[in-house]
Amino acid sequence: MEYPLIVVALLFIVAYAWDVIGNLHGAADLTAQLIIWGTWAVFVVDYVVQLVLAERRWHWFYTHLLEFFVVVLPVLRPLRLLRLVTLWTVLQRAATGTLRGRVAMYVIATASMLIFIAALAVLEAERGAVHAHIKNFGDALWWAFATISTVGYGDLTPVTATGRLVAVALMIAGVATLGVVTATLASWLVSKVTEAEVDTEVADGENQLHSQLADLAAEVRSLRAELAAAGTVRE
Repeated sequence: MEYPLIVVALLFIVAYAWDVIGNLHGAADLTAQLIIWGTWAVFVVDYVVQLVLAERRWHWFYTHLLEFFVVVLPVLRPLRLLRLVTLWTVLQRAATGTLRGRVAMYVIATASMLIFIAALAVLEAERGAVHAHIKNFGDALWWAFATISTVGYGDLTPVTATGRLVAVALMIAGVATLGVVTATLASWLVSKVTEAEVDTEVADGENQLHSQLADLAAEVRSLRAELAAAGTVRE
């Protein structure tokens, strides 16, 4: 069900973005809401099926509490787009064969998705609120970039409870993302240093081997000369 769920998640994000950015009303808003709730219903069915098929249902339930809350609480329904993580297994084929390359791609893709979704969610929560600072998608996108990077200029801040909840989630994601980026960079530096040390050891080994071969060749020539001299003396 991974690929069908990816399609459903993409449909959800398109409808959700259309509804929030377009600030829809009337028939258009009804259409977007039907798509949103329809895709949400698909994920509910998927969750129930997984729970029923699990061999240890209580264990599966406790280890998938995030999915449970995302399904049960409509306010968290944008988090259903975490299903798009399955898309990265497909995109992985385009990445390098190293773990470092896959991690870098996952971080970039996940961070981009989080920024976009957080911008939509905070705009939906803040637009129309009293004393709201975030009133359009451009402001929301700028706020999301500043928040996930942990810079936090403070020029735009959410004033609603839902907006602040989105901010907290994005801050946590930002710290985690920076940690992964730092670990990936450190891993790259360590691998480069290790490769340089290995290359140096190999070069030193080759030089020693060439020196030993040269000494051996000299000894062989010396032995040949001695044998030739010995033969001449006998004659």
